[in-house]
Amino acid sequence: SYGCNLTNPNRPKYWRTVKHNNPVFRATVDAIQGGRAVLCLYGYSNQQADGLSFPDDVTDPDVGRVAAVTLEVMSLRMELEMLIKGEQPQPNDGVLFCFVLYSVSENCTICGIFRISAHCLTCLQGLCSECDRLYHSYPDRANHRRTAVTSSSSSSSSSSSKNRSSSSTWSCLHCTKVNSIQDVLCEECERPRLESISSKADESQPATITEWQCKSCTMVNAASSILCEVCDRPRLAISHSHMFSRSLSLSLQWVCQFCTYLNYSPATVCDMCDLARPEPPPLPVKLRPPSPVRRVPALAIKPKEPAPEDLDSWRQRLMKEEGLKLIQLIRDGEKKGVSPEEVYTSMRVAGDSSILPCKWLKTELPLLLDQIRMLVATSPLQAEAKQAWLTAGGDTERAARQALRDRVTKVKELCARGFRDEARCHEVLRQSGGEVRGALALLQRPLLEPFHNRIWSEKAEPPVDIHHPDKHRVCRRLLAVYDLPSWGRCELALSLLLEHSAPYALEDVVQAVRESHDREFIKRVLAKECPICLSVFPHSKMQSLTSCQCSVCCGCFQQHFTIAVRDKHIRDMVCPVCWEPNINDPEHLNSYFSTLDIQLRECLEPEVYELFHKKLTEQALIKDPKFLWCCHCSYGFIYDGDQLKVTCFQCLNSFCAQCKKPWESQHAGLSCEQYQSWKRENDPEYQKQGLAGYLRDNGITCPNCRFQYALSKGGCMHFCCSQCRYQFCSGCNNPFHTTCAVDECSVSGLHAHHPRDCLFYLRDWEPSRLQALLQACLCGVIEQKDEGGQQPDSACGAQTQNGHAGLCEKHYREYLVSLINSHSIDPAPLYSSNELLLACKRYKVDDTRRDGEDGFTYYSSLLEVCVIDWLK
Repeated sequence: SYGCNLTNPNRPKYWRTVKHNNPVFRATVDAIQGGRAVLCLYGYSNQQADGLSFPDDVTDPDVGRVAAVTLEVMSLRMELEMLIKGEQPQPNDGVLFCFVLYSVSENCTICGIFRISAHCLTCLQGLCSECDRLYHSYPDRANHRRTAVTSSSSSSSSSSSKNRSSSSTWSCLHCTKVNSIQDVLCEECERPRLESISSKADESQPATITEWQCKSCTMVNAASSILCEVCDRPRLAISHSHMFSRSLSLSLQWVCQFCTYLNYSPATVCDMCDLARPEPPPLPVKLRPPSPVRRVPALAIKPKEPAPEDLDSWRQRLMKEEGLKLIQLIRDGEKKGVSPEEVYTSMRVAGDSSILPCKWLKTELPLLLDQIRMLVATSPLQAEAKQAWLTAGGDTERAARQALRDRVTKVKELCARGFRDEARCHEVLRQSGGEVRGALALLQRPLLEPFHNRIWSEKAEPPVDIHHPDKHRVCRRLLAVYDLPSWGRCELALSLLLEHSAPYALEDVVQAVRESHDREFIKRVLAKECPICLSVFPHSKMQSLTSCQCSVCCGCFQQHFTIAVRDKHIRDMVCPVCWEPNINDPEHLNSYFSTLDIQLRECLEPEVYELFHKKLTEQALIKDPKFLWCCHCSYGFIYDGDQLKVTCFQCLNSFCAQCKKPWESQHAGLSCEQYQSWKRENDPEYQKQGLAGYLRDNGITCPNCRFQYALSKGGCMHFCCSQCRYQFCSGCNNPFHTTCAVDECSVSGLHAHHPRDCLFYLRDWEPSRLQALLQACLCGVIEQKDEGGQQPDSACGAQTQNGHAGLCEKHYREYLVSLINSHSIDPAPLYSSNELLLACKRYKVDDTRRDGEDGFTYYSSLLEVCVIDWLK
């Protein structure tokens, strides 16, 4: 069935999918091992949750492949059934077997739709022309012996089949099982009946079925379809009796001329509007030919009176006329604002059909309502009297009793709501027009007056007293004031507030209870410990940054960032607990400060917040290479010129744009290095200060932002710039880092790679050894300046020694190393053997010792290699 649907040019609407809950799928596919694999061969290769489907990129099935697989399946089933029944024929009696197998049917064995055009004597099948072409196109079946079937033989075999078959049975076209006429599916193979059963009387004029209706979804399908196009259920046989009953039911249909409802019953009244069925037109009178007998004059007979009209027909006609008249009056009343009930009741009360209901309602109804109100002791309103008159159907006495009952019911309802004064209830009902809702609002207004006065008063709302003895009153206040989700949350909040071991604030408890109903979780939220001050605060009183999970109290948060803004660099404004994030990363810098700006705006003082914005602006400007700081007043500005001399816009003093030193006339035409050399040699003030001034003037300069620090040397070599947070060595300016960029570096943690002449390595040398290195290379340029005794160093205050130029030992070593660095002297010639081996390992120099090489030659070669590497 699936193969026939896929090969059919008019495929079903939902041919792309196969549902697992389909009855044909369960009966024919899942009942057979490997059934789903056959559907995959057809093309249903996409596995879904509720079935199989074709891939999305497949627009049409492969008809040739589907036909070949279908023929193989049909052939396999037929052969298996023959083997099971033991009917496998011998090769010499194939013609007889073919006749026995296909004499009961004239349709194709495979498709079951078209008539047999050829018998295959090899595979023993009767096939139509299309199935024969597809089935025998396979190379293994191309040599089968086939005999053509003429129309006469087909008709004779069909007639003989019909003569043999009884009207109470039918034969399956697939397994030749003879089934009862009541069976829709074959008892043997459970396949649907494909031929309609006709009686012998209909053999001469067989019925042609061009379409069939599905028994399950009533979809009308083409006659060539085996399965329904909508629900994929099999086609069930349609008998002629069913067709006759269907045509009979169609003939009994009639359409009501009033409501256009399609009736299926032969009744004379419409099932929808109960109006009479229109009379059918009279049949044409058949004229008879004149009689050849001579006419005799007829006697004078008294004419018959017309038969009285049928009572039922008269009643239906009268009801129809009255109904149409009532409908017209209701439509006229709706145009004038009169309800259908008023029109109908007025017609009953007036009694005269000539009186218009709308006119009667305006003239006579007010007098009638006044009469009803006079009959009732409670004096109902006109609206109440009118409603009672409509309920009573126009009867005045019944309307009076109904109005009294309605008023008593309304008063009882008001009394049930707590208002016991009946006289007051009658009064408010008159004021509200008889409506209970309006009367209830009038009764409740005096009770709500204190509440309204408290709401509109300018006085503050009294706080919630959690220790009030009436707990339900406290819960109602919490529910009304703080808008908690439920009554249970109010009770939970009250129980937390009444705990003596952990006193909480009301607003904190309400906020925590609004977010969760877990008591233990709320307690954890209300008891957060600040990691800085170690105090306990609720979660709402804690603040955290977006860069980490740490939380601190609002006071510590404000104090930390206030100090950082006033006394530290902008890059120190990180988490006070974990010191995250790393602001040196430019990718996270902007996003971090944009979020931090929102938090600091609420917690910092206005002047501190303004200072934060100023530092943030300066941090952005300092990245511009044209931005300069004035060395006189620390004013920053952008300088676009190309001259070294720059004049500050704030203090109007000049300084050098490159070395940031105060400008002097001698600097004109000289580079910064040449100017510093001239100043050391010719400036008397500079010479008077001596080496201490040199060290002070040549202080620490950041290699990243070129910011200079007026700090004396002699401290730690690891320096962190306060402006850009760049970490570097103050001796060689090489960076310190934790993630090393040097290949094959085995050092972990914070470190730097220093050259051999860096102060980092030479500060451990004795001054005499440094002097020897300078004397060997420069032939004595060291300043030997004895002061005639030990005097304190002007830079640090430490005691000096003879021959150290008035400096302490630490500063004298730095001075000697500065001379070594300025002349690029390699300290390797003075290395010991151990220092030479360590330097080779540090700078990746091959220190392999050849066989038979003595120590002197070995170390000489290592020193030569180190010197060559240094010169490179």
